[in-house]
Amino acid sequence: MQDRHINRKRYFDELAHSSRKYFLPYLESFFKIDASTRILEIGCGDGGNLLPFAERQCSVMGIDLSEKRIQQAREFFEESGCQARFSSLNVFDMTVGDELYDVILIHDVIEHIGDKAQMLRHVRRFLAPGGVVFIGFPAWQMPFGGHQQICHSKAASHWPFLHLLPCWLYRRVLKICGESDSCINELLDIKSCATTIEMFEDLAVRTGYAICHRKFWFINPHYEVKFHLRPRVLFPVLAHIPYVRNFFTTSCFYILQTVD
Repeated sequence: MQDRHINRKRYFDELAHSSRKYFLPYLESFFKIDASTRILEIGCGDGGNLLPFAERQCSVMGIDLSEKRIQQAREFFEESGCQARFSSLNVFDMTVGDELYDVILIHDVIEHIGDKAQMLRHVRRFLAPGGVVFIGFPAWQMPFGGHQQICHSKAASHWPFLHLLPCWLYRRVLKICGESDSCINELLDIKSCATTIEMFEDLAVRTGYAICHRKFWFINPHYEVKFHLRPRVLFPVLAHIPYVRNFFTTSCFYILQTVD
């Protein structure tokens, strides 16, 4: 397991860096971000993605299933001097009548959701008129699309494409590498929620969204701070080849709007 998954303040700072340099500017190409903008992040974790928006004086709200992560988010924001609201909440428990948001962020979350269609339909109810949804996720077949970097053993955490093994063999290899049952079950759950580019785009259209823009990354922007690699957009030729592009896309950026 990488140190950043244990040192949460480091992880918070790294996410804030990537959000400030890449997520916010990408969004700002489609939607004005200022003090009047209402931001919601679903699955905010420690809140690092939201810090640059709070620095812009946006009205910021983050929700996450983990009470521990929410508490850490509050602590890190207090240290930063920025304002934000956080709640330990399942997105499906949000009800009509709750606040509407101009920008909804769903980054590195949808690949963990089983019923993606239900989630996308539910999220529509909390988007303000003219608002946008930013969704980012790793294409399933990319080298570490199974999130095996959370493994404790170096053999498993550094093994590209390990997650593409059949389930029975995947489990056996993880067990041989010394992974705990809880880690193995989490990785198999992620495998069951595998998200490809083609699947996501079909779901977005079927649940009432228009894809305003998409951007495929050959080198994930977050790798700049994680691995000191220069982010690179996927080569245009590869980006237009269905299924094949999934093996080379380490991160997918999408801007969605609802279809009236």
